[in-house]
Amino acid sequence: MGDWAKKAEDQEVSQLVDKLNIDSDTDKKCLDYDLRVPKSDEENEFDVADPAETSLLIKILGKGLVNTKLSLDIQQKNPNSPLHSVKTFEALHLKASLLKGIYAMGFNTPSKIQETALPTLLADPPQNMIAQSQSGTGKTAAFVLAMLSRVNVNLNHPQVLCLSPTYELAIQTGEVAARMGQFCPEIKLRFAVRGEEVNRSKKIEEHILIGTPGKLLDWGIKFRLFDMKKVIVFVLDEADVMIATQGHHDQCIRIHKMLNTQCQMLFFSATYDKEVMDFARLIVADPTIIRLMREEESLENIKQYYVRCKNEEGKYNAIQNIYGCISVGQAIIFCHTRRTAAWLAAKMTSDGHSVAVLSGDLTVEQRLAVLDRFRSGLEKVLITTNVLSRGIDIEQVTIVVNFDLPVDVRGMADCETYLHRIGRTGRFGKSGIAINLLTDEKTMKVCSDIEKHFNKKIEVLNTDSADDIEKIGT
Repeated sequence: MGDWAKKAEDQEVSQLVDKLNIDSDTDKKCLDYDLRVPKSDEENEFDVADPAETSLLIKILGKGLVNTKLSLDIQQKNPNSPLHSVKTFEALHLKASLLKGIYAMGFNTPSKIQETALPTLLADPPQNMIAQSQSGTGKTAAFVLAMLSRVNVNLNHPQVLCLSPTYELAIQTGEVAARMGQFCPEIKLRFAVRGEEVNRSKKIEEHILIGTPGKLLDWGIKFRLFDMKKVIVFVLDEADVMIATQGHHDQCIRIHKMLNTQCQMLFFSATYDKEVMDFARLIVADPTIIRLMREEESLENIKQYYVRCKNEEGKYNAIQNIYGCISVGQAIIFCHTRRTAAWLAAKMTSDGHSVAVLSGDLTVEQRLAVLDRFRSGLEKVLITTNVLSRGIDIEQVTIVVNFDLPVDVRGMADCETYLHRIGRTGRFGKSGIAINLLTDEKTMKVCSDIEKHFNKKIEVLNTDSADDIEKIGT
């Protein structure tokens, strides 16, 4: 597994950041806010998060497992069969080399979803599964363990297919597989992603293929480099992202149709809406369904305020006054567009603030560099668009500012995005502050609608009064 492990390790966040050439013209836009204000029409459009990129960022930035106390919702194929759970990895009766790999990764005891999912994933005869949980709960490690456990090393052909929606997400799964299987050199793995070439005159002999739907479709069906009917485990990861990626849905269905009906089908998704479940039912027959309920972001420990401003300059003055009166650890400021984010960053930088900008025009590597610096405290202010509204937690954030309130395409209050935005503060049991900057009756109505939706008072804040500002910091 040496080459595989090396390739996977190249995706480590520290190496990704180190590889960046911040001085180059392409990356300089991350830092030189005062030299560049976007001019294209695209920069004036609302910036939205790409699901695949968001998922990748969460995976790379994750620090260990989420210690969740959330309950599991389990629907069994056969309600009469006992549902087992395990409290230790030893209880799974794994091969010693796999157990050694698990401990080498830093897993001491199974996470909540692993406790219930692993006995089902490793059951004999194999059982199909649909599992839903947020990133950081150990689901990738769970299905990778199942993949490695099912391989018969005496058979030199692909036995496991694992589909990811993008190159980067496939590499992340490969990294987990390489680490977990580091003491199993007899298990052969291969990436099926862009840039990977194969000898079309020779059959593929690796046991596990991890890649994207298009490449696996080419290798398995177009070039017939392996027998799809001999695959015994089929894993579809990041299914919600797969649906959002054009063409992947149909490609997955085509691959699925070529598999043996006895193949174990494993389907994983961070969300569980109707579109995802309709997709799941096409892929997985008679599944055990495990849902780890998503943690509800709460407004209970977040103090919310609104500030009436005359215009954009007035908003900026409000921010300056807040910084002049209270001690702000780290802050995230949300804007609608890249243009506004760049304008605000330029002004704050010129006034001596240590600022980072995160928007949709940056590559994943550039975003990682920005987030890495912000989490390390090198910048105290992160100005961003909706690309950061969900899923990425930074513990030191004490204030979130909505420079622009979130609205949908009709201009109505987007309450879900508001919740995700201000949920970046008040995390980990700490208290937080959310400040909304308003300029006219339209934005006042949006703020009022948000207040009514959550039935939670948003207090007025006079940023021209030092006494009022100081009160919010106590």
